[in-house]
Amino acid sequence: MSDPFRKTTLEPVRPVTLDEIREARTRIAGTVLRTPLVRLELGPDYPDIRLKLENLQPINAYKLRGAANAVARLSESERKRGVWTISAGNAGQGVAYAARKAGIPCTVVAISAAPVSKLDRMRALGATLVLISYDEAWKALEERSYPGVEGTFIHPFDDHDFIAGHGTMGLEILEDAPDTAAVIAGIGGGGLIAGLGSAIKALKPDVKLFGAEPETGAPMAQSLAMGSPQRFKEWKATFVDGAGGQSVFPRMWERMRPLIDGSIVVTLEETKRAMRLMAEKARVISEGAGALPLAAALTGKAGQGPIVAVVSGGNIDLAKFSELIA
Repeated sequence: MSDPFRKTTLEPVRPVTLDEIREARTRIAGTVLRTPLVRLELGPDYPDIRLKLENLQPINAYKLRGAANAVARLSESERKRGVWTISAGNAGQGVAYAARKAGIPCTVVAISAAPVSKLDRMRALGATLVLISYDEAWKALEERSYPGVEGTFIHPFDDHDFIAGHGTMGLEILEDAPDTAAVIAGIGGGGLIAGLGSAIKALKPDVKLFGAEPETGAPMAQSLAMGSPQRFKEWKATFVDGAGGQSVFPRMWERMRPLIDGSIVVTLEETKRAMRLMAEKARVISEGAGALPLAAALTGKAGQGPIVAVVSGGNIDLAKFSELIA
C-alpha cells in the first residue's frame, strides 16, 4: 500500500551549515554524551592517533547524534504518525532511543543478518522489527519505502537533520584536539563523514578528511577514482556490518564529494588487528566498522598525525568479538 504522506520529491541537497550543527548540539545535549578523545599509545614508530570513543554513547554508537536531532525536528503531525527507519542495527537503535524518549512509536526495517545483540537492543528500546535481507534493505533505502510499513520515514544517512546531528562530533574533536591534522571515519551510507566534514571543513579547512572502507565494500574509493557515484560489484557481507555499502547514492556523493580528501581501503585482517589493538592498548571494544578508521590510520596513508580515528560503535556480540581478535 502506498503511503500518501511520503515525500515523493526530495528537497535538493544543500550544505549543512555550522549554525545548523551548533543548533543541533544544543538540541541533543540532554540525550547525547560528549564522548572522550583518547590518545592511543603505540610508540614512536607509529602515527600519533587519538580515538573518538562514540562506542560510549547510550546506544554504544554515534547514530544517536543524528537520530536525536532528526526526531527532535519532526512536526507534531509527523510525530503522531510514528517513525520508521531502515538499519543494520545502529541507526535503528538511535531512532528507537530518540522515539522512546519523545513518546512516539518506532518501526525498524532491520537486516536479518545483523548481530543478535543489535536486534535485541532495538526490541528492548521498544521498536517493532521487520526483518529483511541486506539486498532488500539497500533497495528500500533507495526507494524510501517498504511494503506494509507506514509512518514518518527517517532516512539513516541521507537526511539533512541526521547529518547535522553527526556534525556535532566535529565540533567536539576540534575543541579537544585543535592540533588535529587528519580525521578518519568509516563510510557506509556516508552520513557520518558528511556531518563530520561539514563541521571540520567550515572551522579548519586544512584538516584532511578521509573515509575508511573494507575491501569487501568500497564504493566511495571507487567513486572517487571514477569521478562519479559507483556501485561496488564485488560486494560481500562480512563482520564489518556497519560500513562498506553496496553503492554510493548520488545524493550522498553530492554531499561527500566537496568535503572528503580520499577513502582508504583496508583488508579484513587489518580491521581485526585494529580491533585487537584497541582492546589491548585502550581496553576499548569496537565493532568491525568502528575499527576501520584505526586500521586506515595504521596504513600511514593519512600521514603521521595527529590523526583522529572515529570509533563509531561497539555493538558486537562478545563471542564474535573474541573469535575475531583471537
